[in-house]
Amino acid sequence: MSSAPLVSVLMPVYNAERFLAQAVESILTQSFVDFEFLITNDGSRDRSLQILAAYAARDSRIRLLNRENKGVIYTLNEMLDRARGTFIARMDADDIAKPDRLAWQVQSLQQHPELVCVGGAFDLIDPQGRIVMTATMPQHNDEIQQKLLSGQTIINHPCMLIRRSALLQVGGYDPTMRTVEDLDLLLRLGEIGELANLPQVVLQYRFHMNSVSAQNIVLQTQMAREACQRAWTRRGINGVYDSPQPWFRPSPDPDSRQQFFHRYGWWAFGNGFRGTAAGCGLRAIAAKPTTLESWKLLVCSLVKPIPHSRSV
Repeated sequence: MSSAPLVSVLMPVYNAERFLAQAVESILTQSFVDFEFLITNDGSRDRSLQILAAYAARDSRIRLLNRENKGVIYTLNEMLDRARGTFIARMDADDIAKPDRLAWQVQSLQQHPELVCVGGAFDLIDPQGRIVMTATMPQHNDEIQQKLLSGQTIINHPCMLIRRSALLQVGGYDPTMRTVEDLDLLLRLGEIGELANLPQVVLQYRFHMNSVSAQNIVLQTQMAREACQRAWTRRGINGVYDSPQPWFRPSPDPDSRQQFFHRYGWWAFGNGFRGTAAGCGLRAIAAKPTTLESWKLLVCSLVKPIPHSRSV
């Protein structure tokens, strides 16, 4: 093989055919070109493998592995073992990397040797690719570490660029930290170096309005507490867990679904996306038909002038 690339991009894929081409192309068209693109088809049952095989045949930077389903944590550690780059970039199969993402992040890690991981701001997009809001993130190590220790995953996982040496030093992803492997990893990385977010938008992060089970949300909260407790013990501190319910997906509970659709609906309305706002209003009404706030969202999305777009 040719000399080792500077960056290894890791992307696990499982039943992602709807958005997969956009995700792959957003990496292949990066302004920074010294990378390898490790993709594992983790037992998909849709057309993901056919899509990936076509891209791999056209671009030699793609290293495609196809096998039975083993889960995201196993897959990430497997790809980390195969990676040759100095830096490891994470990517998800339904997101879109901004064209200069890798260039900005590589420059940051090269200029700041104290950093072990850098993320960035991101656009939240709906399934149709419309921007609902821009999420600006804390940029500096002290604030990021404080929030992580309270249970908030303040560097978005698919936004991360990490020093491979640091990932290996902390032992990669912990398979016992299911559902919070990113929070646990960041807490451990923060014990051997500094963390940062760039002010630039590095990724378009796609949210899905499909609900997850209440049991999974309870498990995620329990595991986040466990990750924090382990970090408090390692660091010899008395921490306080203070993380809200995951903001990017609802539980099947009607109140949770309604709050979810209110949040995204008003964000969409504030950024000029009437269709998304109206859809959220209708779904909120379906969750709890008697709540006036849901009807207000729907009516405003249909008739009220759109306010000036703004970032949140």
